[in-house]
Amino acid sequence: MARSSLLAVALLAGAALVIAAPPAHAATAGATTPFTSYEAEAGALGGGASTVALTAAPATQYSSAALEASGHAYVHLAAAGQRVTWSNTTGRPISAIVVRASIPDSAAGGGITASLSLYVDGAYRQALSLTSKQSWVYEGNNHYNDSADQNPADGNPRVFWDEARAFTAPIAPGATFALQKDAADTAAFYDIDVVDVENPAPISQPAGSISITSCGAADSPDVDSTGPIQTCINQAQAQNKVLWIPSGTFYLKGTAGLHATGITIAGAGPWYSTIYRAVPLPNPQPLGAVLDLTSCTVRDFHIDSNATSRATVDGAGGAMDTTGTNWVADDIWTQHTLSGFWASGTGGQVRNSRLTSIWADGINLNNVSLNSSVGNNLSATNNFVRGTGDDGMAINSVNYNTDANGNRTYYTPMANISFTRNTIVAPWGGKGIGIYGGSGHDVEYNAVSDTARYIGLGAGRFGVNGSDLLGATVSNNVVTRSGGNGYSQGQPALQIGNGGDGQNVGVVDRVTAAGNTVTGSLYDGIGFSQSTNTQLLNNTVTAPGRNGVVVAPPFYPAPSGSATITGNTVTGLKSGASAYLNNSAGFAAILSANSWQGGSGPVEAPFGGTAAAVPGTVQAEHYDTGGPGLAYSVTSVNGTANGYRADGVDLESTSDTGGGYNLGWTGAGQWFRYTVNVATAGQYTVSARVAAPSAVTGALHIADAAGANLTGAVSLPATGGWQAWGTATATLTLPAGRQVLTVVQDTGGWNLNSLQFTAGGSTPPPTNLAAGRPTAESSHNQVYASGNVTDGNQGTYWESANNAFPQWVQVDLGAARSATKVVLQLPPGWGARTQTLTLSASNDGSAFTTVVPPAGYTFSPSATITFNAATARYWRVTVTANTGWPAAQLAEFQIWG
Repeated sequence: MARSSLLAVALLAGAALVIAAPPAHAATAGATTPFTSYEAEAGALGGGASTVALTAAPATQYSSAALEASGHAYVHLAAAGQRVTWSNTTGRPISAIVVRASIPDSAAGGGITASLSLYVDGAYRQALSLTSKQSWVYEGNNHYNDSADQNPADGNPRVFWDEARAFTAPIAPGATFALQKDAADTAAFYDIDVVDVENPAPISQPAGSISITSCGAADSPDVDSTGPIQTCINQAQAQNKVLWIPSGTFYLKGTAGLHATGITIAGAGPWYSTIYRAVPLPNPQPLGAVLDLTSCTVRDFHIDSNATSRATVDGAGGAMDTTGTNWVADDIWTQHTLSGFWASGTGGQVRNSRLTSIWADGINLNNVSLNSSVGNNLSATNNFVRGTGDDGMAINSVNYNTDANGNRTYYTPMANISFTRNTIVAPWGGKGIGIYGGSGHDVEYNAVSDTARYIGLGAGRFGVNGSDLLGATVSNNVVTRSGGNGYSQGQPALQIGNGGDGQNVGVVDRVTAAGNTVTGSLYDGIGFSQSTNTQLLNNTVTAPGRNGVVVAPPFYPAPSGSATITGNTVTGLKSGASAYLNNSAGFAAILSANSWQGGSGPVEAPFGGTAAAVPGTVQAEHYDTGGPGLAYSVTSVNGTANGYRADGVDLESTSDTGGGYNLGWTGAGQWFRYTVNVATAGQYTVSARVAAPSAVTGALHIADAAGANLTGAVSLPATGGWQAWGTATATLTLPAGRQVLTVVQDTGGWNLNSLQFTAGGSTPPPTNLAAGRPTAESSHNQVYASGNVTDGNQGTYWESANNAFPQWVQVDLGAARSATKVVLQLPPGWGARTQTLTLSASNDGSAFTTVVPPAGYTFSPSATITFNAATARYWRVTVTANTGWPAAQLAEFQIWG
C-alpha cells in the first residue's frame, strides 16, 4: 500500500476517536458535556454524498477544509438529494442541534446565507439557516496568518467552518436524523463536519433576583439593551442581588460593554439567554469586552457577536475580561467574539463552559487582564473548546509589557494554574493548550485534537516578554492528530521548551510530562527545544507522522538542556522514521526503559562495550554506537570505512602514526559522542591529533553531558594537508567516573585522529560562571529586573519590591559547577551601604542549602564572599536588610570557579 494511502487509513480510522473510547489509562481525559457529538464522516452517506479526509501531512503552510475539520475529515454535499444520516443513540430525545458546517463565500467576499434541510426518520422536519458571513478569510498575496483579509481574489482561504444552532421538535431515541441538500437549499455545496445534539431545559429565575427586563432590556434586535442592562447591574450591586437574564436575545447595539463588580449574573441556560453584541461595521475604535467583571459569578447564558474577523474594524472584542478574587464562570457558551475568557486575579474558575468559533483564544488565564498584575490559583475545568483562531486554552504569564514610550510594566509570575478534563478540538490558528511561563501548574486529563497548524500541547514561554516556566506537571492528556505546518515548520504534537512563537529565549525548567498519549501526530510526536530538568515519563506515542520523540526538531533548537526520558513507548513508525532522535550535541538526555531500548530500537553505548579510559587515548573512530541523534549528528554521510564499522559515516584510513582511521568531512554543527571512564577527578590536558591544510580558528570544543563547554574554543594550526598530522592542546576539568563527552565541530576544514588525555596541565584562569546566565527573583521594582545581575553591565541593577524583606535573586548555571567565591556589585558612584545576606545553593532549584550563613556585607560598591569549594547549579543570594534602601539591590552577581 502506498505511503499516502497508509496515512489516509490512519487519519480516517483516527477520526472515530472523537466519539469512541480513548485509551484505557486516559479514560477520563476530556470534558463531560451535556451534548453528544456525531462526526459527519461516521454517518451513513446517501444520494452521492462523499467523504473528504486529510490524506497526508500538509506540504505547505496553508490551510484546507479537511485540515481545519474535527477528525480532519468531513462530508461533502454538492447536489440535491445528497445527505448524511445518523441514529439517535443518546437514549434521550434530541430537541437542540448544532451543525458545524462550511458553505461557500460570496464572489466578492463577505459571505452568504443559505438553508439546509433537516430530516427525521426520512421525513422533512425543518430548514436550518447556515451562513458564511463569519468565516472565509484569505492569506494569499502576502496575507499569511492574517485573520482579517476577506478578499477571495487573494486566494489561499482559511477559517472554513462556522457553527449554527437550532431548536427542533423532539427526535426520539432510536430515530434517524439527516442533513440533506434539497433543491431549495441554494448554496453550491454544504460541507458537514460534526453535529452536536442535546435536550436542554430552561432554568427558572432565582427568587429575589433583578431581571434585566425590569430596566427596559428587550428581546428584540431593534432595541439597544446596553443602557438598561447596565442600570440593572448597578441596582444589583447596590442591593446585593442576583442579576437575571431571562430567555431571549438581548442586543448591545454599539461599542460599549457592561461592567460589574461583586455580583452574580445568571441566565436561563445558554440555549435560552443570549447577550448579543451588534457592532456597527466598519468599526473605527478598539473594543473592550462584552463584560468587564471583577470578583463576579456568571452562569448559564450565551454570548455572541457579529464580528467577521479578528480585526477591530470587523467588530472583534472579547466576551469576558475578568479579574479579582474567587470569581466563577459556569456554563457560559461563547461564540464569534475575539476571545472567550481573558482572566486574571486569584482563585478564579472557568468551568462547564462551551467556546465555539472564537476568533482568537478560547480561555486565556493570565496576570494582566483588567490591569491586574497577578494570576494565581486559577483553574479551568470541564470546558469544551472548538474552532479557535488562536490557542484553545492558555496559561499566559507575562513578565513585562512595554508602552508606546518604551516604559516597561512588570508583573508577578503566575503560579498554581490548573487545566483539568477539558476538551479542545480543531483550533485553526493556535495551539490546543499553551503553557507559557510561571510555576506550579497542573495540566492533566485534557483531550486535544485536530490542530490545523500548530502544536497540540506546548509547555514553554511566550516570546521575549513572557515569564520563564519554572515548573509544571503535564499528565494523562490525550493529544490526537495534532501538530501542523504553520510557517512551514512541521511542528510537533507535544512540545516542551522555549522557542514559543519563534522566540528562542528564556528558561523552561522542571516540566514533568507523564502518562500522556500522543496519537496520529502530523509530524513528530514529542519534541524538545531548549529546556532543563524535564521528566518525560511513561508516555505513549502511536503512529507519528514523522518521528516519535525528538530533541531539537526542525525550528525548535536545543543548544543545551537536560531531560530524563524513562518508560516511554513509540509504536507505528513509518519506514525510515526513528523512535528517538537527539539532534543536539549540548542536550543531555538520560534514557532508560523506553520501548526503543528494549531491542527494537537503538541505544547509545560505548564503542566495543567498554568506556575508554582517562587518562588514556580515545580514538576518533571509536565514537559511541547508537546511530544518528544518539551517538553522532552529521549533515551528510561521506565516510569510506564501513568495513570497519557499519555506521562509519565520516571515517577514512589515516596515515598518522599507528594507522587505523581518522574522522573527516568536518562541518559546523556536527558532533560525535564518546563514553569515557575517568580514573580521578581533576585537571587534564587533552592533545588532539589533527590535520588541517590551513589554520582553523575556533574549530571545536568538548562538552559534557549537560552541554557545558569544558575546553572553550580550540583553534588548530595549519599542518599542511589532510593527512599531514600535528597536535593541538586544551585543558579541561573532569569529575571521576563514567561520563559522556561530546566533540562538537564548530568550524569545518580539519581531520581528527585521536584525543589523548593526560593528568595535570595548566590551571585555567578563573571564570565568572554567572556571566549571561538565566536568573530568577522573588520580586522586582519598576524596570529593575533580575536579568540585570548577569548582563556584565555594572550600571544596570536589580532592585526588589520595597519594604518586603526577605527578598532573593538567583542564577542558574545550567549545570552543577564548582565555585569558591561570589562577588556582588552595586553601580559605581552609589553611596556605601550594608546589606545582610545569605548565600545558598541548590541542584534542583527548590531545595536550597546554606553555603554562607547570614552576615552583613558593606558595598562600596562591591562585596566579596569567599567559601570552601561548593558545587551546585542554582546559586541564590537572600537579602534581609539594607542600610541604604528599603529593598534588596544588586548590579552584578558574579560566581567564580
